[in-house]
Amino acid sequence: MKPANYNWQLPSDVELPEEFIDQLKKEKIPSFLGKLLWQRGIQSLQEIATFFHPSLDQLYDPFQLFDMEEAVSRVQQALENEEKILVYGDYDADGITSTSLIKETLELLGADVDYYLPNRFKDGYGPNIEVYKEKIAEGVQLILTVDNGVSGHEAIDFANSQNVDVIVTDHHELPQSLPDAYAIIHPRHPEGQYPFGELAGVGVAFKFACALLDEVPTDFLDLVAIGTVADMVSLTDENRALVVFGLEALKQTQRIGLLELLRVSQIRLEEVDESTIGFAIAPRLNALGRLQDPNEAVELLTTFDQEKAAYLSEQLNQVNTQRKAITQEITEEAMQQLSPDKKVQIIAGESWNEGVLGIVAGNIAQKVGKPTIVLTQTQEGLLKGSGRSVDTVNLFKLLDQTRELMTSFGGHHAAVGLSIQKENLSLLIKKVNEILDSNNIQPANQLSVDAVLSLSDVKLQHIEALQNLAPFGMDNPLPYILFKDCSAINTRTVGADGKHLKLSLKDSSEENVEGIGFGFGPDMLEFQSEFIDIVAQLSINEWNHKRIPQIILKDYRINHMQVFDYRSKKHQQNLTFVEPTLFVSFSEKESKKIEERIEHPVVTYKDSQDFLAAIEKTTFNQLVLFNCPIQLEEAKAAIKAAQVSRVFFLCSAKDDAYLDGVGTREQYAKLFHFISKQQQVDVRYKLPVIAQYLAIPEKLLFFMIQVFFDLGFVTITDGIMNQVQDPKPQALTESQAYQKRLNKIKTEEFLLLSDLPSLKSWLAT
Repeated sequence: MKPANYNWQLPSDVELPEEFIDQLKKEKIPSFLGKLLWQRGIQSLQEIATFFHPSLDQLYDPFQLFDMEEAVSRVQQALENEEKILVYGDYDADGITSTSLIKETLELLGADVDYYLPNRFKDGYGPNIEVYKEKIAEGVQLILTVDNGVSGHEAIDFANSQNVDVIVTDHHELPQSLPDAYAIIHPRHPEGQYPFGELAGVGVAFKFACALLDEVPTDFLDLVAIGTVADMVSLTDENRALVVFGLEALKQTQRIGLLELLRVSQIRLEEVDESTIGFAIAPRLNALGRLQDPNEAVELLTTFDQEKAAYLSEQLNQVNTQRKAITQEITEEAMQQLSPDKKVQIIAGESWNEGVLGIVAGNIAQKVGKPTIVLTQTQEGLLKGSGRSVDTVNLFKLLDQTRELMTSFGGHHAAVGLSIQKENLSLLIKKVNEILDSNNIQPANQLSVDAVLSLSDVKLQHIEALQNLAPFGMDNPLPYILFKDCSAINTRTVGADGKHLKLSLKDSSEENVEGIGFGFGPDMLEFQSEFIDIVAQLSINEWNHKRIPQIILKDYRINHMQVFDYRSKKHQQNLTFVEPTLFVSFSEKESKKIEERIEHPVVTYKDSQDFLAAIEKTTFNQLVLFNCPIQLEEAKAAIKAAQVSRVFFLCSAKDDAYLDGVGTREQYAKLFHFISKQQQVDVRYKLPVIAQYLAIPEKLLFFMIQVFFDLGFVTITDGIMNQVQDPKPQALTESQAYQKRLNKIKTEEFLLLSDLPSLKSWLAT
C-alpha cells in the first residue's frame, strides 16, 4: 500500500437545479464543469455571471474600508503643506508592487515622495524604529506603510512622539491590539465592514490609490495582478476581477522594467498569464529581497530608463539563479533534521541564508505534510527565520499562543516570520506540539478533488473548456481530477538527476493518456503497481505543432499490497529506505553482513515459529526479501507472516546456484580423476587454483566437493581432503547436498528470472 500525500476531499454527488444548468448552457459552459462550479460555491445565477464576466464595476467602494476618509484627508493635507512623504514597504513581490503603486500615485498628485523597503537582514520585517529615526531626521513628515504595519507598535509610537503621522495599509493577520497609527486601512479591520477581507497588500494599496485619485487607475492593474498572484491570496470575488484585468494590463504594459524582466525570463508578452507571475516574475522580484537590498526592484518597476531597466532585470535574473542553488542546498541539509514524532517541524541551522528560509520551510511542509519552521542563528545570537503551514493548522494562531517566548513575530495563517532566543527554542518546540495534541489537531495538507473521471474523458475540448475558469490560484485552482484504478506503462525519469517522471496511463476504458509528474522521479518504482488511484490536473502538451492531452500528476495512492522489483545490482548496492523496513535473510552468514550496512532490523528465517517470535515486537509495513531460500515456499511464508503491504524482491544469490547448476557428469568425472591422482588436496587454500586447473567455476567446485563428502567419497580434515578407498557406490542424487541444491536452483530460477507479474501472481495465491 502507498497512502496519498494529501487528504483527498472527494466531491459530493449533487443534483444541479435546472435553472443553474440552463444558465450554464446560455454561457456555453460545458455541463461537466457544472458540479465543479457548484462545489466551489458558485451556485446562483448572479454568481455565475460575476464569475464568467468580471467587471471593474464589481470593485467595492474604497471608502468602505475603515479609516479611509481620515487617511485620504491626511494625505491631501500633506500635499497642501508640501510635506515630505515616505512610503515604507516590504521586501517581497507584494510589498515591492505596493510600494511602486503608491509611489506613482503620490507622484501623480505632485507629492514630495520617497520610498524605503527594509533590508531583510539589517532591518527585519515591518516598521523598524532605527529606520524611522533616520528618515524622520531627514525631514519625513508623513509615513505610509504598505503591506506591513499592523504589528509596528514601537516604531509607530516613536513616530508619534516626533509628531509624524503614520498611515498603515496592510492585510496581514491582526494582532490582539493595533498600533496607535493615524489611520489603519485593513480589509479585516475589527471596526470595519469591508465586504471582502482577502485583498493582498497591493490590493489594499490599490484601493487607497482609487480613493486618492477618485477613479480606478487602470494603469496600475499590472502591478496589482503581480502582487496579488505572488502573495497567494484568494483569487475569488474582488481579487478575481483585479487579476483578470490586471493580466490584460500586463499583456499591454508599457513599463520598461516589466518588459525587460519578461525578456530575461524568455516569455513573450502575448503568452503572459497567472503562471507567468508565479513562476517567472514573482520569484525574480522576491529573490532580490531574499539575498540583497530590495529597493532596486521598485526602481526597476518604475524607471523610464531603458538601459537601467535592462541592467536591473539581468541582475534580478542572476540573483534568482543564485537563490535557487542556495535554497536547494539548505533544503537538503534541513531535511536531515526532521523529527518524525513531532507534529510541527522546527529546524535550526547555524549559517543558513535567512532570505530563503521561507521557501525551504514551504518545501519541507509540502513534502512532510506538517507545519515547518526553519531558523538560522544571527550575529546577535538570536534564531531567526520563517514558517510555512499546512491546511489544517493556522500557524499564526498557533504561535500567537507562545508569543512570550519570541522576540518578534508576525504573519498570517499560512506563513510567519519570527525570531527567538536560542535557549527558548526547546520550550517553543514542546509548547506548539502540546497545543496541537491537546486540541487533537492532526497536521495535513488537504486536496480538494473536483471530479472523478475516466481517462477516456481526457479530450482536448474538455481541457480547453477548463480555461473558462482562469485565472487560477488560491481558492480557484486548476481543477484536480481523480482517475481510479490506473496502470502505468512506459515509465521513465527525465530531467536533471531523474527528478521528474514521464509515463503513459491507462484504465478500464483502455484509453492511453500521456502524463508528467514533476518531482515524482524518485517514485518511479511505485508505478510498477496496478490499480493506482491518481489525482492530476489536465493540460495540453504542445510540441512540434501538435497538441496532445496530458495529465500533470499531483498525488496518488495504492490500496493493495505492492510488489517491487529490486533485483538489479544498483538496488543491491543502495538499500536506503526512509520507512521502517524489515530485511529477511535465509542465511545467518549473510544476515551479519547486512546488519553492518543498514539501520533496519534484519531477521534470519529458519522456521515460521522462530520468525514470528523475532518480529512480534517490531513495527513496519514493508519487507525486503534480501536473498533466496532453499524452499520457495519459505519466501512466501515469511512475507505472509510479516503481514506487510509492501514487498521488495532483492533476492541476492551469492553462490550462483541457478547459473552454475549442479555440475555435469563430465565435471564430476574430471574432479574424481583429479582426487584419485593426489595424495591429499588442500581445499582450504588451493581451491581457486584447482578450479582454474579443472576449468570448473569455484563456487560449483566447492559444491561438488560437498557432494563427494556427503556421499562418503572423500574425507576433509582441517581443510585437507583425502580420497576414501573403495567407497560405497551411490548415485549423486542420493546426496542431501545435491537435493538441497536442486531445490535452491528451482527457487532461484523462479525468484530471479520470473517477471514482476509472475511474482505478484505467485504471491497472491
